[in-house]
Amino acid sequence: MPPRLLAVNVGLPREHSWRGRIVRTGVWKEPVAGRRMVRRLNVDGDGQGDVKGHGGEQRAVMVYQLESYRYWERELGRPEFAFGQFGENFTVDGLSDGEVCIGDRYRIGEALFEVSQPRVTCYRVGLRMDEPRMAALLVSHGRPGFYLRVLEEGLVGAGDEIVKIADGPERMSVAEINALLYLPGHRREDLQRALRIPALSPGWQGSFRALLDQPSDSGSGTGNAGLSAENGPPPAWPGFRTLRVSRIDQESVTVFSLTLTSLDGSPLATPLPGQFVVLRLHPDPGAAPLLRSYSLSSAPEADHYRISIKQEEHGAASSYLRNRIRVGDSLEVSAPRGAFTLGSDEQPVVLLSAGVGVTPVLAMLHALAATGSTREVWWLYGARNRAEHPFARECDELLRQLPRSRRYIAYSQASASESLGGDFDAHGHLDLDVLTRLGVAREADFYLCGPSAFLQDLTQGLLSWGVPRSQVHSEIFGPGTSSTPGINEQRPPPHAPVGQSGEGPRVSFARSGLSVNWDSRFQNLLDLAEACDVPVHWSCRTGVCHSCEVGLIGGSVTYEPDPLDPPASGNLLICCSRPRGDVVIDL
Repeated sequence: MPPRLLAVNVGLPREHSWRGRIVRTGVWKEPVAGRRMVRRLNVDGDGQGDVKGHGGEQRAVMVYQLESYRYWERELGRPEFAFGQFGENFTVDGLSDGEVCIGDRYRIGEALFEVSQPRVTCYRVGLRMDEPRMAALLVSHGRPGFYLRVLEEGLVGAGDEIVKIADGPERMSVAEINALLYLPGHRREDLQRALRIPALSPGWQGSFRALLDQPSDSGSGTGNAGLSAENGPPPAWPGFRTLRVSRIDQESVTVFSLTLTSLDGSPLATPLPGQFVVLRLHPDPGAAPLLRSYSLSSAPEADHYRISIKQEEHGAASSYLRNRIRVGDSLEVSAPRGAFTLGSDEQPVVLLSAGVGVTPVLAMLHALAATGSTREVWWLYGARNRAEHPFARECDELLRQLPRSRRYIAYSQASASESLGGDFDAHGHLDLDVLTRLGVAREADFYLCGPSAFLQDLTQGLLSWGVPRSQVHSEIFGPGTSSTPGINEQRPPPHAPVGQSGEGPRVSFARSGLSVNWDSRFQNLLDLAEACDVPVHWSCRTGVCHSCEVGLIGGSVTYEPDPLDPPASGNLLICCSRPRGDVVIDL
């Protein structure tokens, strides 16, 4: 029998209580009687609670199959499901994920559709199914379902025959494409085939390009670059290594640098320009150590590391380092890590920073000068005045070594004694108007570091200017922002979890400056982080999507369930892991 549309299901977003929180979601769909208009972005009467992950032109209509309904009824031992149970708009008889290919075109009723991508699973399908594992099960069992792009709008209704109009190029099925991203074994020839399918949605194309750019050695521990932006090279050593302070320099009234070398003079691992290290400090031997992340600010070399620190008025770590550490003292230092690193492309590069945010982009400037780069290089920096402008001479000397460099220094509180055109180039702050006025190339790679408001304003400005998100790279100090799809809530600063303290291993959240003991009442490290209001990113909560992948600076973890594709060496997935002993996490 030809494939047929069994039900058209719609539902508007509504709020549901989940684990003490309110989730806004449109995953609850119900069949409708009669015919419905399908438009370019949606089915009439339907909506999504999270438009970043669902809906839109590439995901206008979600399809799931009767065959998979029957499969899950058997697999889960559940009674017969009602149509719309899997959050789909079209329940169909036929069109299995192993049969349908990306780019296939179908006419249903009056409308014409094209298959654009597999379903991207998230925790809300598990919420709808009352089965927390569901996101992982859909992927691991090869039954994700798929999205349709609407090529011609029109009326559709239950009972309509589904007529295939054209085959997609490369004949790669929904199940194949889904496995190529989420499961191990990303064969380069298959990635290249997938990228030859014009109908494949831009998001999936970007993920496959990232996988192609990864080293092809499957044993390299580089993780899944198609899913996570956290995949830098594996750290050179686990945990912390003792290094010696060989030099201390005052760079401005507020910034000082420590130069670190190995105790025995042996080489260190050469970092990538833009990476950071974590220091474990012991100002009070009777208390938990302090953990702080500092970018490397010198040329990427193996004989020493230079970190540069802003002395905060009430900063426990910066005060300890400034007032109590001397040349010859030892510090516990992690291996260099981080994915905020200078790319090797030849397009123009814009290094944008403010305050002590200069440190990682200064390392990039050093790297460009060391190689005699002929790239167009823009050095844009903001400070209050000359007294608070670290590395001014060092930067000018490096820029003189680059034949196509441009400098723009903005002082927000310049004094009358400071030379406009010498010490600095303009009064005020850095913003998008400055970039457009200077004629900065929009096709450049932009590297941003500085205070959170600076990053937020410039990132939004660049995106609104038409710069692709893939060309905007940023590094933040301290905790980041949370990404909790479907949940909008204000969270307090990080704190110990409410209730009696645990007696398990110590879990340290490095960026948040918080150390607590593990308690078995938490299912995983994500649960603990949320109980502490530590900012986190997550989506599937079952080890599929890698949204929660972060750096594991020290210690080791166990997984339950095992992730479908392991994270990069030196990283972990907090949504399905527990500490094996004391751990330090880059959150």
